[in-house]
Amino acid sequence: MGAQWKAKHKDLAANAKGRLFGKLAKEIMVAARSGADPASNARLRLVVEQARKVSMPKDTLDRAIKKGAGLTGEAVHFEHVIYEGFAPHQVPVMVECLTDNVNRTAPEMRVLFRKGQLGTSGSVSWDFDHVGMIEAEPSNPGADAEVAAIEAGAQDFEPAGESGATMFLTDPTDLDLVSRALPAQGFTVLSAKLGYKPKNPVDPASLSAEHLEEVEVFLAAIDANDDVQNVFVGLAG
Repeated sequence: MGAQWKAKHKDLAANAKGRLFGKLAKEIMVAARSGADPASNARLRLVVEQARKVSMPKDTLDRAIKKGAGLTGEAVHFEHVIYEGFAPHQVPVMVECLTDNVNRTAPEMRVLFRKGQLGTSGSVSWDFDHVGMIEAEPSNPGADAEVAAIEAGAQDFEPAGESGATMFLTDPTDLDLVSRALPAQGFTVLSAKLGYKPKNPVDPASLSAEHLEEVEVFLAAIDANDDVQNVFVGLAG
């Protein structure tokens, strides 16, 4: 599953693209608070590039930028909240939310965590590193991930898995710098964001097929919540 959980066959769900656009629109609005011009706003530039790669409609993209920057006269307020705890069978989880109403989100998270265990602040985060995560794929056959990581200034990388994308890990402050440097090393950046990487991930082999399925079902329910932006799981593989 890696540092950021992604649902199996999620792309087959009829509403998956709509949910993705909704989450990206929130990210864009929050980033645009610091300015509507991606050229001078690194955080906005990264999320705009991600939105374009998944073919977010231009009108939706532009509207989110203007709304976040306060150019439409609409008040926008999203609060960034992290919920920590455990999925079934003591698999650590960090859930990143952007919400306009914490009084709605908090009880919803408590209900969703009933099949696991909702912890207090710091109860799980100590077992994760806060890092920059850049998904990138080779733009030419000779691209070498290890060389690219060194030359671009990444701290580490995870070799390409089933998706064909390599995950480059950076210091949080170097996310934009490394993202800009990777294309010169033969890699096309697919996404770039801050996230959480588990220090001691649970080995899936230590769980039965039934227990793994229970973890998957729990994570899918969490991810389906409209306020959830990202789910980071301490499960290897």
